[in-house]
Amino acid sequence: MSDAGLIVDETGCQRTLGYVLDVGQPDRRARCRMEVTEAHLNRHGVLHGGLVSLLLDSAMGATASLSIDPAGKAPFLTISITVQFLAPAGPGTVTAIGQVIGGGASLLFVEGVLTDAAGTTLATANGVFKRVPQRVLSENGAA
Repeated sequence: MSDAGLIVDETGCQRTLGYVLDVGQPDRRARCRMEVTEAHLNRHGVLHGGLVSLLLDSAMGATASLSIDPAGKAPFLTISITVQFLAPAGPGTVTAIGQVIGGGASLLFVEGVLTDAAGTTLATANGVFKRVPQRVLSENGAA
């Protein structure tokens, strides 16, 4: 994985959990990678479901952003997300990847898949993401 297109330590959440967003792939599908450690496990010894959801949400939201911004930083808000948990994950690398499957100018429908290093599908998700209008960004002092 090249450093081009990587978003690292951008938010407190990223710094705390240690995940990285890769928005530099030619297919314009964001990847969210995390090295699962003991700190990410629930009381049953597997990756916490909330973190599974977070990784999928991050990959899907960044994928929505890539639909209008090659840097993957245009803000989109999660309107809804549904996660299907398929298999447990223990320590090791997991990767979530997004795919825009429909939508229009302001709402996008995005699918996500979380896999482990062996390629096992751990979870899937469907979400609706809303583009934050430029006027809202301007009103709030953002670029």
